[in-house]
Amino acid sequence: MAIVTRVPLGFPTPSFSSSLSKCKSSQYHKQYRHSLVALSSPSTRVPETSTLFSPYIISSNSSYSPFLQKDTKGFRRVKVVSAAMADLAPSTVLITGAGGRTGQIVYKKLKERSEQYVARGLVRTEESKEKIGGADDVFVGDIRDAGSLVPAIQGIDALVILTSAVPKMKPGFDPSKGERPEFYFEDGAYPEQVDWIGQKNQIDAAKAAGVKQIVLVGSMGGTDLNNPLNSLGNGNILVWKRKAEQYLADSGVPYTIIRAGGLQDKEGGIRELLIGKDDELLKTDTRTIARADVAEVCLQALQFEEAKFKAFDLSSKPEGAGTPTKDFKALFAQITTRF
Repeated sequence: MAIVTRVPLGFPTPSFSSSLSKCKSSQYHKQYRHSLVALSSPSTRVPETSTLFSPYIISSNSSYSPFLQKDTKGFRRVKVVSAAMADLAPSTVLITGAGGRTGQIVYKKLKERSEQYVARGLVRTEESKEKIGGADDVFVGDIRDAGSLVPAIQGIDALVILTSAVPKMKPGFDPSKGERPEFYFEDGAYPEQVDWIGQKNQIDAAKAAGVKQIVLVGSMGGTDLNNPLNSLGNGNILVWKRKAEQYLADSGVPYTIIRAGGLQDKEGGIRELLIGKDDELLKTDTRTIARADVAEVCLQALQFEEAKFKAFDLSSKPEGAGTPTKDFKALFAQITTRF
């Protein structure tokens, strides 16, 4: 049951609240931050003399515009945001592999939600930095070199790892002759170096910096040594990815491990997402997922306790089948596997 207390006579007015985002570090804000009305439902009418104490704080929208308005009966109508936003200070999130096709989407989504997040990106080259806008919040570093990660990771709240070794097709492939393509990895860019050493370096650096959560995007198929992906360039890519995932799970840092199905360059937010474990989804017809949906799950995982210390497979139903997933808290609550 909520506890009712009285709000000080000097409770912030709408003119104050409309400037919250500009004065969140001011003495005035510090004086009243604990006097904000706290509620347990998304929209509640509260007597002017009262505040309800629960895991919520009032706010009318993401821009922190005036959140207190009298109605005709002398009550104040308020809306709430989760307690995770109680300090009104956006979380700083670093995306590594921000120049990749999925990484670019996550980075863009973070930038679009500036009231919640301060975005940072890590890319491998200046060319990749320019490709995603060349902003000052994009760092250039080599995940195989632990020292080069420090500037990007210092001071962040969360890390989203989207780095991966990428096999290249050998030239001369002619499908018209019934040939099968052959693949290779460039020197220094084998899965052992990128997906194991590189990810281990990121996890170590993030742990040393005191990050609150690491989201790691991997791939389904890791339970099968004979998975075709392991044969590409003789890289055993899923073996090394799995080793890094285990290292993260053993690190003590709160984590979310997302093992995505086949990635598709399609619109997100219009399909029902599916949670699985131990590659069970690979035995079904629902083995793929849009990159945009993976990106959204990465961001949603930063908002719910239900996503922490969890590892899961992720795919989606075809467009038009099922109901598009909107309740991510419920989605994460389905997960029972820690690894």
